Amino acid sequence: MSYDVAAVRKRFPALAEGTAYFDGPGGTQVPDAVIEAITAPLRDGVSNRATVTAAERRAEDVVHAARSAMADLLGAEPGGVVFGRSMTQLTYDFARTIAKQWSPGDEIVLSSLDHDANFRPWVQAAESSGVRVRVAEFTVGTGVLPTEAVTGLLGPRTRLVAVTGASNLLGSRPDIPAITAAARESGALSYVDGVHLTPHARIDLRALGADFYACSPYKFLGPHLGALAADPALLETLRPDKLLPASDAVPERFEFGTLPYELLAGTTAAVDFLSGLDSTATGERRTRLLASMTALGAHEDALARRLEDGLRAQGVRCHGDPDRDRTPTVLFEVDGVPAERVYTELAGRGVNAPSGSFYAYEPARRLGLGEQGAVRAGIAPYTDESDVDRLLDGIAALRS
Repeated sequence: MSYDVAAVRKRFPALAEGTAYFDGPGGTQVPDAVIEAITAPLRDGVSNRATVTAAERRAEDVVHAARSAMADLLGAEPGGVVFGRSMTQLTYDFARTIAKQWSPGDEIVLSSLDHDANFRPWVQAAESSGVRVRVAEFTVGTGVLPTEAVTGLLGPRTRLVAVTGASNLLGSRPDIPAITAAARESGALSYVDGVHLTPHARIDLRALGADFYACSPYKFLGPHLGALAADPALLETLRPDKLLPASDAVPERFEFGTLPYELLAGTTAAVDFLSGLDSTATGERRTRLLASMTALGAHEDALARRLEDGLRAQGVRCHGDPDRDRTPTVLFEVDGVPAERVYTELAGRGVNAPSGSFYAYEPARRLGLGEQGAVRAGIAPYTDESDVDRLLDGIAALRS
């Protein structure tokens, strides 16, 4: 296993500004290969998908390549990969479609650990269908969602369990295989928000047991769009509202309008870039991805520990349990200093670590963070020790 962060950093043009980017949980910077891939379809020319002209075939190839890339990243089938404007848009679309199968008196189970994009669409779909919403609560002191908090709410009328793969606010990771197995046993579908988990972990849709897994390429070095993976056979059972001339084939029946070919090309390039993070990895792309994500995880976890230990040594309050399974995400508050001021002062030192609730409305409310929220620092593939030390120095200067 080999991870060369210096070599990785050379591939990111944005780093030339000298900024230390800790805002990856909201969207990462992109490497040169992704930038080139996005411009290529615009430069070379594409048309609507078909097989007659070169431009049509180019568009067709871009779409199939992106489905294949995401399938390799997620351990899914290319025919079960759906693209959309964002994870939020896809979740709204699927919530409306899945809710067609619900009846008054049915129930769904949600989590207070989730980003609002995996909470509000289901609440609103339930309200429209006369379905009861039950909410599993996470433990405030640890930031952990106990499996039994979810499974204890399952019943004979449960139709869906929606849960995050990792909290975008705290980084804590629920036991997804245990939750999805319990949901399946009760006859419910499972919908996992993998937006914050995918950039930091080896993902295997089958091992996770999720019926639906949604994520965002722009959180793992790609362009701004969303993707969802599911078993093609399951997608065949769902009938979304769509235009009459639009394809009824899976997965196209869930993709409304013309796909953004340039963004799909960038997504493929992002997955290819991830697969090369371990310079010693060989074999098929899926094999290289598994090795690279393992190497990346070790790199990111070490930096997250360095950051959190450094903050705690200064008396800074860090939310969550550092000894639990988490993504490299640190949510913190500096006693007596408003979060927005910490954010602003760090920005003035070229350190991007924003403050807020980050659309994680339910967990922020449960933690009592108030309107300003807290400061969130996320480790990304291009983060190095000097970035971490600059943030720690900025906090020290703020407290002096």
